[in-house]
Amino acid sequence: MEEEGSGDGQTVDSRIPPGGDGAAGPSNDTIDEGLPEDQFPVDLKAVEQLSEGLLAHYLPNLLQNSKHALQELTQNQVVLLDTLDQEISKFKECGSVLDINALFSEAKYYHNKLVNIRKEMMLLHEKTSKLKKRALKLQQKKTGGKFKQEQQRERALGREKQLTAKPAKRT
Repeated sequence: MEEEGSGDGQTVDSRIPPGGDGAAGPSNDTIDEGLPEDQFPVDLKAVEQLSEGLLAHYLPNLLQNSKHALQELTQNQVVLLDTLDQEISKFKECGSVLDINALFSEAKYYHNKLVNIRKEMMLLHEKTSKLKKRALKLQQKKTGGKFKQEQQRERALGREKQLTAKPAKRT
């Protein structure tokens, strides 16, 4: 809707054909002819004042509502950022959990290795103790055999001494 002002403060509706009196007659050009807004001239100053009043009435609420909405949006963004930080830290922890799992599997491997070494050491200890017992028995047999030989030698020497002729003692 375009209005043009005349020099005397009156406004003229540009939709009204020139030379017309502003009254809508039957016409085939427009559908909404005869509406009340087309019948009255519009004062631009009044429209300007009314729009300023309307803006003055609704603009503070609109500004306040938009500020509130922006603050709420900012708070939601902060919450989202915090949530993202928490998720990132969880993913980092998952990476460290994988490292921990690798450490546990490595520890299990070395534990099994240690258990096997311990079993081998126990088997070797048993074998060495059996060998020591056997060596001791052999040594005892050997020393026992030497002892018996010594005893036999001593007996043989003792017999030889007895068998040797002894001169008779003069009395």
